[in-house]
Amino acid sequence: MRLWNELMLSEHPQGAGPLVGAQMRYLIGSAHGWLGGLGFGAAALQLADRDRWMGWDAATRRQHLHRVVGMSRFLIRPSVACHNLASRVLGMVLRRLGGDFQRQYGYQPWLVESFVDSAHFAGTCYRAANWEAIGQTRGRGRQDRAHQKNKTVKAIYAYPLASDWRNRLGLAEPIGLPALTIAEGLEGNAWAAQEFAGAALGDERLSQRLVDSACTLAAMPGRAFSGAAQGDRAAVKGHYRLIDQAADSAVTLEAILAPHRQRTLQRMKAQATVLCIQDGSDLNYSGLAQCAGLGVIGSNQTGAQSRGLHLHSTLVVSTDGLPLGVLAAQCSAPIAKVKNEPQGATPPVPIEEKKTFAWIEGLRTCSQQAKELPTTRQICVMDREADFFELFDEQRQRARVDLLIRAQHDRCTGEALRLFESARQSPVQGRLNITVPRQSARAKKSKQKARAPRKQRCAAVALRYRRVDLPPPLAHKDKAPITLWVVHVRETAPPADAKALEWFLLTTREITTVEQAQECLRWYCLRWRIEDWHRVLKSGCRVEALAHRSTERLQRAIAIHLVIAWRIMLMTLLGRECPGLPPDVLFSELEIKVLDAYAKKKRLPQPKHLGDAVRLVARLGGYLGRANDPPPGHQIMWHGYAQLQTLCEGFCLNTKNSC
Repeated sequence: MRLWNELMLSEHPQGAGPLVGAQMRYLIGSAHGWLGGLGFGAAALQLADRDRWMGWDAATRRQHLHRVVGMSRFLIRPSVACHNLASRVLGMVLRRLGGDFQRQYGYQPWLVESFVDSAHFAGTCYRAANWEAIGQTRGRGRQDRAHQKNKTVKAIYAYPLASDWRNRLGLAEPIGLPALTIAEGLEGNAWAAQEFAGAALGDERLSQRLVDSACTLAAMPGRAFSGAAQGDRAAVKGHYRLIDQAADSAVTLEAILAPHRQRTLQRMKAQATVLCIQDGSDLNYSGLAQCAGLGVIGSNQTGAQSRGLHLHSTLVVSTDGLPLGVLAAQCSAPIAKVKNEPQGATPPVPIEEKKTFAWIEGLRTCSQQAKELPTTRQICVMDREADFFELFDEQRQRARVDLLIRAQHDRCTGEALRLFESARQSPVQGRLNITVPRQSARAKKSKQKARAPRKQRCAAVALRYRRVDLPPPLAHKDKAPITLWVVHVRETAPPADAKALEWFLLTTREITTVEQAQECLRWYCLRWRIEDWHRVLKSGCRVEALAHRSTERLQRAIAIHLVIAWRIMLMTLLGRECPGLPPDVLFSELEIKVLDAYAKKKRLPQPKHLGDAVRLVARLGGYLGRANDPPPGHQIMWHGYAQLQTLCEGFCLNTKNSC
């Protein structure tokens, strides 16, 4: 005991304790002397991520918490250099821990938990010893009754001593990953580890560099990494080493987004219904003359071509409009079409080689994950570009996901009237008001038509819906007709200078009531969320200002910014939809200090809630544009002050043109 205490006091960063509850202490010895030690004590009273992973309620936790043991101390002396020693010791001690507890206390524990400070340690030995990372702490210690959160956030690892521990606790086996609330794990700087940690990039050092780079870029989105790193040469060198991997490297857009996709699935799992919104957007890189692999995204009247990439992505939002994450994204380099090519000169192009196949791939992604979301209904929401027969036929084969698409083609219905007219002549089922947002004027640009300004107005519309059977086109004449429901809204008395609002929405979901039809309308209105996300990505994160020499490098940088833009958008909308949350849900301690200082300077109320903090950020935008000095307080706050400057830009972008 005395030797153990001396060793921990002198060489462990947390000292010797004290440990609490039922305790066990071990020394690691060899022929060369003492190599380190381990200490076990009582488990944490409450841990949100651990308790959710285990699936027990408060009563079960109080009754069986003693069956969970906390590994409070683990030390391999810094002077010891022995390959795989840490994981070997973990395996040895866990094999005897249950028997030692039985002899000392008369019972055996079923589960062991431990915490790893991710800012300083990667947890490699835990993973090598088959421990499972199950979440993060909230920065509170055992004695933090005032919710001060003055401890560092740590990763939680768990190891089962009894393989049937769930049965012994009377708990059901979980299906897939545990569910997450929308804002969980996004506080302060911990969000980057939650959304990027563990990416399979072929080297653990690259995975950790990804987390560090994302954290740095998110602090100052829109700036080049060298500017965001604030003169940290090692960080700049590490970031560009990550981005500048070989073309055949494991560092790909999909691998970078994989951890975020898993977190998105967990957030989806907590929702009864989610909207998987698909859309495409062109990223213009015409200024990168030396970049290899770019495609043609457009041309003007003179024939000059714009070079860039086409981004097709799936953004998941809740039915309240809060973004849950980026489910899928792919970048392609479009090939310019040959002008004046005679019809029939080339054989028909398979659907897999067409640009529209990206919509089918997005639907397949949603269908494949349906088994992981047994209680969550997915609605794929798409604009008129997705109105083609092959997509509806694909959904018929994968009926786990519903489609909601705005119709583009006035198809035959097998009846006397075509699709649009048959919907117009069906009986009116209800009347409602739709807010038509204002629209700014737009000058003619390349192939983009000029657009007149539009004032915001409230449109009174008539609501109709009916079932339709759409026969297949000639190219698919051997297939059965598609059964869909069409929801039609049309403005009854538009202003004299405005075009009447009229939508035709096609859905695979059965519509039998007015409430179901109105629900489809509300869901389609949320399709604009992906347009807002693209705006934050381009103007807030300035993703089109990236400069790399190949499309592979561009895609790696784009992948990081996709998640950063999602987080900026979520911060804005959470402040609007859930203003009563505490500000530290999304803002770091440093950012909150900056907002407190600004509120004090302007004699405004202190930001006690998330909504207050968001409103302060919006107001802070104008002040940041005029000020040359940091706000009152310590000079270290300048970093948080500059960080909020770019967040303000994203907030303002996300407020405009929202539906």
